[in-house]
Amino acid sequence: MSRHQAYRNYDYENDLDEFEGDDGLEDEEEELSPEDRAQMDAGTAQVRTALGIESSKITTQQIQEALWHYYYDVDKSVTYLTTKFIAPLVKKKEDEATEQHISYASFFDDMPWLNISKDRQTIFIAPPRTRGGLLGGAGTPGKMSKLQALAAARKKKADDQKSEEKLHRVTQHLGNLSTTPGLPESTKENVPPFYPSPGEAADLTGADTPMIPENVAFEQVQVSNERLQDQPGTIENQPDQQPPPPEIATPSPFARALLRPTNSSTLSSPKTYPFPYMNVTSSSADAFSAPSPDDVVLKAQSQASSKKAAAPASKKKADPGIKSAEATTDSMNNLKIDDAPLPKSKNLDVLKEFQKTQSKKSASFVVVGHVDAGKSTLMGRLLLDLDVVDQRTIQKYRKEAESIGKSSFALAWVLDQRSEERSRGVTIDIATNKFETDTTSFTILDAPGHRDFIPNMIAGASQADFAILVVDATTGAFEAGLKGQTREHSLLLRSMGVSRIIVAINKLDTVGWSQERFDEISQQVSGFLSATGFQLKNVSFVPVSGLLGDNIVKRTTDEAARWYDGKTLVEELESSEPMARALHKPLRLTISEVYRSTQSPTTISGRIDAGSLQAGDALLVQPSGEKAYVKSLELDQEPVDWAVAGQNVVIHLSNIDPIHIRVGDIVCDTKHPIACIDTFTVKILAFDILMPMQVDVHRGRLHAAGQIVEMPALLDKVKGTVTKKKPRIVKPGSVARVVVKMGAKVPLEAGQRVVLRSGGETVAAGLLE
Repeated sequence: MSRHQAYRNYDYENDLDEFEGDDGLEDEEEELSPEDRAQMDAGTAQVRTALGIESSKITTQQIQEALWHYYYDVDKSVTYLTTKFIAPLVKKKEDEATEQHISYASFFDDMPWLNISKDRQTIFIAPPRTRGGLLGGAGTPGKMSKLQALAAARKKKADDQKSEEKLHRVTQHLGNLSTTPGLPESTKENVPPFYPSPGEAADLTGADTPMIPENVAFEQVQVSNERLQDQPGTIENQPDQQPPPPEIATPSPFARALLRPTNSSTLSSPKTYPFPYMNVTSSSADAFSAPSPDDVVLKAQSQASSKKAAAPASKKKADPGIKSAEATTDSMNNLKIDDAPLPKSKNLDVLKEFQKTQSKKSASFVVVGHVDAGKSTLMGRLLLDLDVVDQRTIQKYRKEAESIGKSSFALAWVLDQRSEERSRGVTIDIATNKFETDTTSFTILDAPGHRDFIPNMIAGASQADFAILVVDATTGAFEAGLKGQTREHSLLLRSMGVSRIIVAINKLDTVGWSQERFDEISQQVSGFLSATGFQLKNVSFVPVSGLLGDNIVKRTTDEAARWYDGKTLVEELESSEPMARALHKPLRLTISEVYRSTQSPTTISGRIDAGSLQAGDALLVQPSGEKAYVKSLELDQEPVDWAVAGQNVVIHLSNIDPIHIRVGDIVCDTKHPIACIDTFTVKILAFDILMPMQVDVHRGRLHAAGQIVEMPALLDKVKGTVTKKKPRIVKPGSVARVVVKMGAKVPLEAGQRVVLRSGGETVAAGLLE
């Protein structure tokens, strides 16, 4: 039964019956085990014994609930039942607090308020009371006994003595407090204000001058309720009676300690306090207006260095040769990178120079095939037989290969120079080498056969004039390769524009140089090459043995192979014609490597696809748009003045930062630059089902992400006419026009070949329109 059907048939009511609370305590009693029931009965009896007579006020159910809650703890259960049911605590009602009158007059005794004029002084007046006094008691306080009065008088006297002693001690310590000693008394900031006594205040009431100086911090006026009550009558009985004059509160000890009293002569002249730092001398106030000592030292050092640079090296008369040497040294020291002279061009006619010096034709070929077909070993044997690599080097490689258990890989190590390639036994990146025959100078491009390195194989095929397809003749290996990379490599070769292909049937010595095996492989390979688009007149088959060197440079001496009377592999290479060179088109060079050399911090290498260049030329690198100059050129590790299309050249650049150059970029002419686009239309041949989807775009070393956004039409394979507009999908083997949107702008132009891959498989290839 499936999981969803089990949930569909799930009975919720059966499982939720235990959560229904209809049975109450009856279910709980039934759930008690015999041990719990015995412990519950014993606890109930103990609780009733502890409560005694009061146990009649509670029920057995209440006792059992308490015991169950407190886990049969008798003491806690008894306490809970007593406080809950027998003698509950009764909250006493709070008596309503009688309204009391609170006076806040004494709150402001020690608060300074700056200067308050007489007309703005606040007078607190007791609010009128209802006739008959306050509710709930008499209006006058109760009488005090003689003993209470005597105790109050003694306490007041002791407090007064204590306050006077404390005031005298604090005043003695803080009497001479001042921030500006040595100045006259009238200019001190801490001059204490004058506080008159109540008698003196009464004498000064009618004076014109203010009774309190401006610098006095506080003036307190208070009228007590008791004094109003002692006066005859009430406010209602005497509405026209004026309130008594306010009394000035006595200054607190803390205020008298801070502001000591002065003579009464200062009353007529209010005290004013100057702002802080007003008495500071001008020299101190201007201390920060001048430069700091550090600034003075730094300025002096800079002036000294400038004078030293400007001054002549010696005041004595020097020799003219010494003067010229010093001038040259100074000019070299002042020379900047931006001022470095640009390389000068010789203004050569490169095409004429090429025609004059052309002695041998040059060609490049790529070696492709399924993994472990023996491609690197075959090329290593070729170089060994042509004396490009000496026997001593091969012996060294064989000894190193035997140390890691791969003695048969010695010839392959001629091209596989990387440690990772040697340890894994597979070619990872394009390996290049050169050799010459009597008529042609060849460049070998050994491509990887593993499917994970197809982008590197595409980069090698884009630089080749023709190709060598290596096929493993051993039983089972050919069939596996035909389903694997042998077929895919053939499709990619034709898609990149390679029309000439040489099929090297390798390892034929393992099957005894069987002619039947050779014919079988030739027929099958011819069939799918013809279906791919190759013309059979451009396809050649050569039986070889890469490990033994048979039919590579020299013919085999094995009697079993005498049935083959065709050309050797080198003879087939010499009979192959390279592609036509686009010498008259603008310069286009795809960067294969970027590295640093002794001649230049920025050195690039690659194959010139079109045009020509010479030392001193200005170049433009796309898509960065940076300009550079050719400092020098190298061809076959030899310095040259110029290079043309079809040659693999090393260029030492100047006046450009290496961060602006990446593998796959295009070097072009500044007058005819290649455009950088992010959307293009391509006419493709589909190898798999196509629809609007994500793809990887490959063009030589360029590898960028894109997306098929539109498929405008299906085309006829022969005529190129539109057979169907806007198809939903493109079937394998069909020719279609699609629009590709790139994630970033890349240098592309019409006529270039691109390959579209998705999910590690080649899905289409074609030409830009």
